[in-house]
Amino acid sequence: MTTKKTKDKKVAKSAKQGAIFMLSDNAGIAADANRFYNRELSWLEFNERILTEARDTKNPLLERAKFLSITASNLDEFYIVRVAALRDMVSVQYTEKDFTGLTPADQLIKISEKIRHSMLLQYSTYTRSLIPALWTHGIQMLDYSELDQKGRDRADEYFQTTLFPILTPMAVDASRPFPLIYNRQLNLCVMIAGEKTDSDALDAEIQEIKDDFRFATLQIPTVVPRLFKIQLPDAIGFIPIEQIIRANLGMLFTGLTVLASGFYRIMRNSDLDIDEDEADDLLKVIEERVRMRKWGEIIRLEADEHMDPRLLSWLIDSLQIGEDDVFRINGSLDLTFLMKLYNLVAPDFPALCYPPYKIQRASMFDEGNIFDQIRQKDRLVHHPYESFDPVVEFVREAARDPQVLAIKQTLYRVGSNSPIIQHLAEAAQNGKQVMVLVELKARFDEENNINWAKMLEKAGCHVIYGLVGLKTHSKITLVVRSEDSGIRRYLHLGTGNYNEITATIYTDIGLFTCSEAFCVDASEFFNMLSGYSEPPEWRRLIPAPLWMRGFLERKIKREILNAREGKKAEIVAKVNALVDGALIELLYEASCAGVKIDLIVRGICCLRPGVKGMSENITVRSITGRYLEHSRIFYFLNEGYEEIFLSSADWMPRNLDRRIELLFPVEDPDCRNRVLEVLQVELEDTVRSHWLQSDGTYHKLDLRGKVKLDSQIALCKRAVEESEKKNQQEDMRSFIPSESMEDSIF
Repeated sequence: MTTKKTKDKKVAKSAKQGAIFMLSDNAGIAADANRFYNRELSWLEFNERILTEARDTKNPLLERAKFLSITASNLDEFYIVRVAALRDMVSVQYTEKDFTGLTPADQLIKISEKIRHSMLLQYSTYTRSLIPALWTHGIQMLDYSELDQKGRDRADEYFQTTLFPILTPMAVDASRPFPLIYNRQLNLCVMIAGEKTDSDALDAEIQEIKDDFRFATLQIPTVVPRLFKIQLPDAIGFIPIEQIIRANLGMLFTGLTVLASGFYRIMRNSDLDIDEDEADDLLKVIEERVRMRKWGEIIRLEADEHMDPRLLSWLIDSLQIGEDDVFRINGSLDLTFLMKLYNLVAPDFPALCYPPYKIQRASMFDEGNIFDQIRQKDRLVHHPYESFDPVVEFVREAARDPQVLAIKQTLYRVGSNSPIIQHLAEAAQNGKQVMVLVELKARFDEENNINWAKMLEKAGCHVIYGLVGLKTHSKITLVVRSEDSGIRRYLHLGTGNYNEITATIYTDIGLFTCSEAFCVDASEFFNMLSGYSEPPEWRRLIPAPLWMRGFLERKIKREILNAREGKKAEIVAKVNALVDGALIELLYEASCAGVKIDLIVRGICCLRPGVKGMSENITVRSITGRYLEHSRIFYFLNEGYEEIFLSSADWMPRNLDRRIELLFPVEDPDCRNRVLEVLQVELEDTVRSHWLQSDGTYHKLDLRGKVKLDSQIALCKRAVEESEKKNQQEDMRSFIPSESMEDSIF
């Protein structure tokens, strides 16, 4: 059993490690709030951009509901990881400032203010905008009290037949301590009087026992849908099951008087505390830490705004949480259920969703052997506009091709029923050498990855878990094949995960090549991961943490030099986050030298653009649409000899200094044109782009007099056009005119 003293030591050690990372993240950068924007506050701005989409009535109604669900899910994860880490630092009196001059305590104050404002906006959007709009379209979110008698009878029947057998009310008294409350799960707490009395004597009875209340709690079950559907005469009704349970509490506490009840939810510190240097078996250590998440310190309580004060006071005392960490919610707790609502009603209300888009076949691939096609030329795929099938086919053919000798792959996040995993296991069973690096420390995918690692090992794959102290975030697959000309290697490199599910909603780019320079580097890279090899040089691949930072700095400095010599200089970078202080300072220097810099940053951006004398040549936009922008693309003008790179890495200290990442050039002319087209379309976007201001806030363009261009719709159209062109070309090739009598030799 872990004692409190041992736990405190672990928390202190974890906080110290987090503090060291926080300090080393941008070490040597002078703190200056005028030059940088705080990382955590910038993330909250990102979540508010998603909230803006939920509030934007130009978006389809059900898509707005989905956006609101995403903001709630994002905020939960932010709290249990980022806020938790800051609280750990405060608990051990860590007072170092970040590069904006804020201590962890300062940041927590600002975060709390911003989150409370954001949550008010979330629930205002839900209650005042979404619910009324849904009603006008025949989709009614109902309270139990709003049901007619027939509806109540149906809800009560559902309670008796389905919910009642599942529920477990848990009394709290001297012999039954307060139970373990799970992270982010919805619960109902109850205040109970003594035995039931008749209604005439009820008030007097309550008065007599007012100082002798009893309490209980129960978890709202997650094994059944949260929304109970009721067909109304002219609409579809949905009632949250927690309201049905609350209305039927009498059946759970027979012989007792329920005085008050209220819904609540807690957040626990879910940041893993792993000391890899002391871990004899990393797999077992992470398994244990994942199990221990349920015991993490409670750092936030969400409670029904109308909860009886006595009930709330009991909750606060029982959970041992401070008043400052209590959030009173005016509405249904946990708005992530809106994603379930979307899935339930979207098929019947297509007009309330984005126009359907059928993912197109990859235009740079034909039918036939995938290795033959890659041998002809490099090929590129752009998800989700184009299908993920070539990636799956690459591994599937490698598993079954008798000429393939070995497969090596890194896995960070994979789907719950991954065909990639199945084909890797099949390859091992077919006698091929299969080496897979499974990253066990992929946050909130640890348990899933542990299960995949065990399955792959049982199938005969060599499974490794990466290097001590470093997450492996690179996306790479190497296939070794024996051919008539000798051994040939084939390679896939990507900006996103080997996950067929996220490949339908994340924008990512994958490159296939059998270029010898790329493939030699790939072999060296895998040897570095599995052994002790450290190549003296790299031909095409640029890995982090030892090489990528310096490589990027040299590219930026070259543009600075060109600008100072009066030459045209330009940088375009598309990333998920820009946090690294050293790169930001270098971009400021480039701006002052006259380099034109366009940044497409989906999430966190600590750079302040448009500041006179510092960053007036820098623009920053964030694109928020139906797909999550995830690809990382870097462009350098290089005196007209344009260089284009793709990467798995963002411009953050953790990616450049503490992760195994890859950056690689795009050299094939056709592939380069495809990537340039993506950048150009996104730079011309006027509909989905949010523009960053120097104060850290974002705004959308005033579209009056401007061409309306939604980059994601434009890229969907482009994929459709290329697919249709491909089909026409194939039809032309397959059509063979009949031979005329005159031309016949007979």
